[in-house]
Amino acid sequence: MIKEILTSLRAILVLTVITSIAYPLVITGIGQLAFPSQANGSLVKSGDQVVGSALLAQKFTDAKYFWPRPSAADYATVASGASNQGFTSQKNLDTINQRRTSLGNDAPADLLTASGSGLDPDISPEAARFQIARVAAARKLSPEAVSKIVDTTTQGPQLGFLGEPRVNVLALNRALNLAK
Repeated sequence: MIKEILTSLRAILVLTVITSIAYPLVITGIGQLAFPSQANGSLVKSGDQVVGSALLAQKFTDAKYFWPRPSAADYATVASGASNQGFTSQKNLDTINQRRTSLGNDAPADLLTASGSGLDPDISPEAARFQIARVAAARKLSPEAVSKIVDTTTQGPQLGFLGEPRVNVLALNRALNLAK
């Protein structure tokens, strides 16, 4: 019986070293070599300063910026997640109706509903176009100039067929900051 216990303990020790130390180190090393930007969070820099991540939404509330999808976690990366409220939840419907009242009845769905993660960095081109008049007025730019920036930052489906067209809100707002 002692022999079986010692064999089991050795197996646990070996498997623990492999699965909790060796494997993560190998995968991290491969990630750093093959995809260094993505492995380090797809950080977006302005000079030497990090201004955000291309993969995580940030809270923009100023009228001169495009706003991302609402976040059930208030854009907190540690506590990110959905509200877990179903489409029949009265609280969820009240929240959506409150957003509809503040944005208008013709607001696109992705400006009314929170994303599953609460950190979706992209909005639909329709959601971006919906915000053009507000952003243009706040920046004292023509709607046509702002529309052109939206068009240039709109990305098509991945690989040409996966998903829908999208606009990364951080990239769009950075492009706006460059427009004078």
